[in-house]
Amino acid sequence: MTATTVHPPEPLEPATLTLARQATARATRHLLDRQDEQGWWKGDLETNVTMDAEDLMLRQFLGIQDPATLQAAARYLRSQQREDGTWATFHGGPPELSTTIEAYVGLRLAGDRPDAPHMAAASAWVRERGGIAKSRVFTRIWLALFGWWKWEDLPELPPEIIYFPKWFPLNIYDFGCWARQTIVPLTIVSARRPVRPAPFPLDELHTDPRRPNPPAGPAPLASWDGVFQRLDRALHAYHKVAIRPLRRAALRSCARWIVERQENDGCWGGIQPPAVYSLIALRLLGYDLDHPVMRAGLASLDRFAVWREDGSRMVEACQSPVWDTCLATIALADAGLPPDHPALVKAADWMLGEQVTRPGDWSVRRPALPSGGWAFEFHNDNYPDTDDTAEVILALRRVRHPEPERVEAAVRRGTRWTLGMQSRDGGWGAFDVDNSSPLPNRLPFCDFGEVIDPPSADVTAHVVEMLAHEGRAQDPATRRGVAWLLAEQEADGSWFGRWGTNYVYGTGSVVPALVAAGVPASHPAIRRAVRWLESVQNEDGGWGEDQRSYPDRQWAGRGASTASQTAWALMALLAAGEREGKAVERGITWLAETQQEDGSWDEPYFTGTGFPWDFSINYHLYRQVFPVTALGRYVNGEPALTRPRRS
Repeated sequence: MTATTVHPPEPLEPATLTLARQATARATRHLLDRQDEQGWWKGDLETNVTMDAEDLMLRQFLGIQDPATLQAAARYLRSQQREDGTWATFHGGPPELSTTIEAYVGLRLAGDRPDAPHMAAASAWVRERGGIAKSRVFTRIWLALFGWWKWEDLPELPPEIIYFPKWFPLNIYDFGCWARQTIVPLTIVSARRPVRPAPFPLDELHTDPRRPNPPAGPAPLASWDGVFQRLDRALHAYHKVAIRPLRRAALRSCARWIVERQENDGCWGGIQPPAVYSLIALRLLGYDLDHPVMRAGLASLDRFAVWREDGSRMVEACQSPVWDTCLATIALADAGLPPDHPALVKAADWMLGEQVTRPGDWSVRRPALPSGGWAFEFHNDNYPDTDDTAEVILALRRVRHPEPERVEAAVRRGTRWTLGMQSRDGGWGAFDVDNSSPLPNRLPFCDFGEVIDPPSADVTAHVVEMLAHEGRAQDPATRRGVAWLLAEQEADGSWFGRWGTNYVYGTGSVVPALVAAGVPASHPAIRRAVRWLESVQNEDGGWGEDQRSYPDRQWAGRGASTASQTAWALMALLAAGEREGKAVERGITWLAETQQEDGSWDEPYFTGTGFPWDFSINYHLYRQVFPVTALGRYVNGEPALTRPRRS
């Protein structure tokens, strides 16, 4: 008899790891299939129906309404109406007064009768909540354009503020970039106070049509509200006696400021609100609709429209190709795609071509700083941001590009610019430096959401993570950023998320950054974060957080499980060394079991943030890129970038 060598059986792979590998492979294929031929990715950016309603009101004001657009937009507005007749600002959220008023007006423009059941339900709800008088300022501005509200009953903001020096309180650079781009054209509108013939009355939206704006008592003089209320009265008085030559010069200066900031594709800042107000303002100053500036602006708005299979038309507030592309590149690389894969190289090529190489508004406070950042959108050279810049650099470092010196040069420029954008306190805002004055948020005019851009934990974390991977973990700027992050941790162990919802996003951003910067996983701040994430994990194994966590801290970490938020929590736990922990196993299993057959995830919930609570976003690619990143890091370990860290 001959002896037979018996080999021990190969150890079985843990079931969770097998699930993760399979889910990663499916998701990777799905994400690759969504890449554009030019190399970029872009998911729909869904907000709320005020974008659609205001687009219709703009077209009515300019006299360019067309039946096809009107009916397609109305179809979308109706599809978003809730059973009680109202509209919300995010999926599953509470009804919102201004949103409901604007959607109602949009449907009236489309021909829906006020006595139709869905319209009567909406108007009844509006009256119960105080009517138009209780809506936000921007809603009443839109209504004033058609005589549905009196200009005299709106807060005043004169165009002369364009002359305030940058050191003067409430100069335009005290406002965040999105706010200043909106406010400058609105000062023109406020000064001219136009009224187009109303196509119908809106008496049904007033509690008492005979007294549409019941007088309110004055706020206490010793309060900020009282101070700014009286300032607004003074500005109304100034409107009547404004020095005409100065007013005309201010209007011309505002117009020049607007035109100088129009992008090559016709938009303003790559976002919809400044575009609509800029078009109205320039029209009031005599710009014909055939003027090249107006033609390009109107054409750019058409590019924000998403035509759906059911024939409806949704207007995006913004488009996010740079952001989506860098996140998709990171996800695919971390999922195991070879660094020289053609899809990654093509994405890197496209991102390299999007680097901003000229000064923008950020130069007002950093005039000596060379440019080199990346913006969020296809065209937005005036407003690159530190968040996109950090993530683009992290993405480029995951690609083995055939022209490495080109990548090196771009990364050097981007890193230098980002370092120069650090605020005095050690953190980073998104678009500007030290944009932290509390005064703009106090203005009666500014009730439409956040109007300043102070440092935030999520942006600072992404910058710190990028600097650490660039070998700058011990640089004084990075250490100040780390100290700022540690100081900003909440008592429960979480971090506030400014640009994503909310504490799950903040924590999911900060923990990987701190670990990358050398903070050990055993550090008390990391341990507190881990405990908090474990404490808010849902019974089904996922994580979720509702937008209501912004006004109400009791909602922190609470909400239906979503793919993107589950991924953020997993990215933090994996960075903290919790790969073998029960929470990670349950989270990975939830992702694998909720994945759809085509490799994607369904996510109706809004997990992105424009203005905390006031303006929520559903980034349709978040449900894909972040789960791929988390699954990839679970399968392959923490990412190894193609360029070694410097000592």
